[in-house]
Amino acid sequence: MKRSIELKQLLNSKETLVMPDAYDPMSARIIEQAGFKAVQCSGYSFSLAVCRKSEIDIGLTENLALTAGIVQAVSVPVMADGEDGFGGVEQIPNTIEGYVRIGTAGVNLEDQVLDRQPGARVVDAALMQEKIRTAKKAAKAAGNPDLVINGRTDALRTFASKKDGLNEAVRRGNLYLEAGADLVFVTGVCALEEVRVLVKEIQGPVSIAAGLANNLQAFSINDLKELGVARVSFPTIAISATIKALAGVCDVLKSGVFTSLVQEGRLCSSQDIGRLFED
Repeated sequence: MKRSIELKQLLNSKETLVMPDAYDPMSARIIEQAGFKAVQCSGYSFSLAVCRKSEIDIGLTENLALTAGIVQAVSVPVMADGEDGFGGVEQIPNTIEGYVRIGTAGVNLEDQVLDRQPGARVVDAALMQEKIRTAKKAAKAAGNPDLVINGRTDALRTFASKKDGLNEAVRRGNLYLEAGADLVFVTGVCALEEVRVLVKEIQGPVSIAAGLANNLQAFSINDLKELGVARVSFPTIAISATIKALAGVCDVLKSGVFTSLVQEGRLCSSQDIGRLFED
């Protein structure tokens, strides 16, 4: 509950909250020790870390266990990736109770249809509103009325026309805020002008995912700060950096000459490792 209050204060301040996404306790602790004030969990990164083909291969029980390890590893607020709530409206109370129990400060809930069909689709906005209202009631019933609900919409990605997708993302964002969401997370953003429209038209805090293939070159953190984005997440940065670094080290090991790893500073020292366990 204390961490939820802290997270709300961070989101409602005038300073953009930058939340890199963790995939396990070690990555979360590195993020915290780097000075970031909160950590986001990524269901996609979870799936990569445990070698699953898709994040829908990770159910609620496993997601809770992975998230709990991250929560226990850090002292900053952690926002869980609650996917679509892991079911319909009737499932939401159980899902939210689980996240409250393990100590998460907030939960992402999305309107994306999670299945193995190609293309992005979203559920009816009214259904998503009901999920959000139910989540708020469930959080209160579970003992944490301040649990942050991050209402995610994938509407921008579901239209052939960017203009139509943007309009629908704005409409849904405001509906989700009316239902009780504490902020609105819009996915599929790939241009700074889209960010400008979202921040202007959505009547509440806006969250953007950055550092992705579709927007890595489109804008910087400073650009998003200048436009007044409330929160910036990086869903793939930690896991991508880890994969790339380890693959590179393995290539060096195959060459048979590994002293260059130390010379090039590609391995952390025992002191670096020790810092992970400092209070």
